[in-house]
Amino acid sequence: MTDAPKLEIDEAYLKRQLADLLAIDSPTGYTDTVVRHVCGVLDSLGVEYDLTRRGAIRARIAGDGSAGARAIVSHLDTLGAQVRNLKPNGRVTLAPIGTWSARFAEGARVTLFTDHGSYRGTILPLKASGHTYNDEIDTQPVGWDHVELRIDAQAFSLADLHELGIEVGDIVAIDPCPEFMESGFIVSRHLDNKAGVAVMLAAIRALTRGQHRPPVDTFWLFTIAEEVGHGAASILLPDIASMVAVDNGTTAPGQNSSEFGVTIAMADQTGPFDYHLTRKMVGLCRARGIPMQKDVFRHYRSDSASAIEAGADVRTALVTFGVDASHGYERIHSHALTSLTELLVAYTLSPVEIPRDLQTVTGLSGFTRQPVEPVALEPVTPPEPDDEPG
Repeated sequence: MTDAPKLEIDEAYLKRQLADLLAIDSPTGYTDTVVRHVCGVLDSLGVEYDLTRRGAIRARIAGDGSAGARAIVSHLDTLGAQVRNLKPNGRVTLAPIGTWSARFAEGARVTLFTDHGSYRGTILPLKASGHTYNDEIDTQPVGWDHVELRIDAQAFSLADLHELGIEVGDIVAIDPCPEFMESGFIVSRHLDNKAGVAVMLAAIRALTRGQHRPPVDTFWLFTIAEEVGHGAASILLPDIASMVAVDNGTTAPGQNSSEFGVTIAMADQTGPFDYHLTRKMVGLCRARGIPMQKDVFRHYRSDSASAIEAGADVRTALVTFGVDASHGYERIHSHALTSLTELLVAYTLSPVEIPRDLQTVTGLSGFTRQPVEPVALEPVTPPEPDDEPG
């Protein structure tokens, strides 16, 4: 695993890409602008790509062969909301896009997109004024039924909302409010998964500048509906034998993820990841001196889950950057992003270790093996009896 060259990672470029991505609203269902942006970055890097009908991106770095190709995937879409109902007081109720708590929505500044233009606004609890409701502002329930969107326009009645062109189903994007700190910490909404996209773009840049050819074609996939469960279900090609998803780890009590180094997922709620591909990622970290820890995610799924559920016969792995307060005000550290970029570059250039994967279906010859023999332990010498009186 040490045969591949080690390429320099441009951390400043990675952070610039992340800042640019965070500045683009892209809740699921409203991703055209961010798709155009990423295609522009790929153009600047001289990387060819295809675009699906809906806008998922499939970029390719050519290798020495096409059979048994590799894929690396992250998603461009983020959490958000939609207008669920228009209210007589000129405000609107919301339905979440993706799974996130209304607790984190309260107080958020947002952009509401209509067919005729956008409006700014704030998500507020139904009882928002302490001068009016006193202690009730602290005792009211938490949930999407207990918040509303106040629009920064003359919207004080149902008729006003109709006049403004606001309709049920309009998309609401949540401001990320990013902070890049000198300590290396980065705090923002939507680091899941704009940070993963930035990592992939930084890895692609390192590979294109390094002029090293991978052993097989590597596809860099950018999906547009992971937060609602679609993920990489329809973007894989038959030649792709393995897929590594790049997403956030869950740094929290009871988990083993970290905001530093790479966190490699051994399983998520859909089950264990591929035994051999996952251990290859672990081995690359150890061989390259990339800090690494393993974790098991209980309430989590990624792009790879939808692909497997759709019937794709690919090996899957999940490599992550640890995120504190995922799907809320998230925090990461640049150390994890750089570590993860190093791993993706090393994986892309690493030798193919399962030649049988070059064929879609074949016989038993060359099929993988998993260890089954018991570990050889040294004999244990029993302690000498104690001659002292008890």
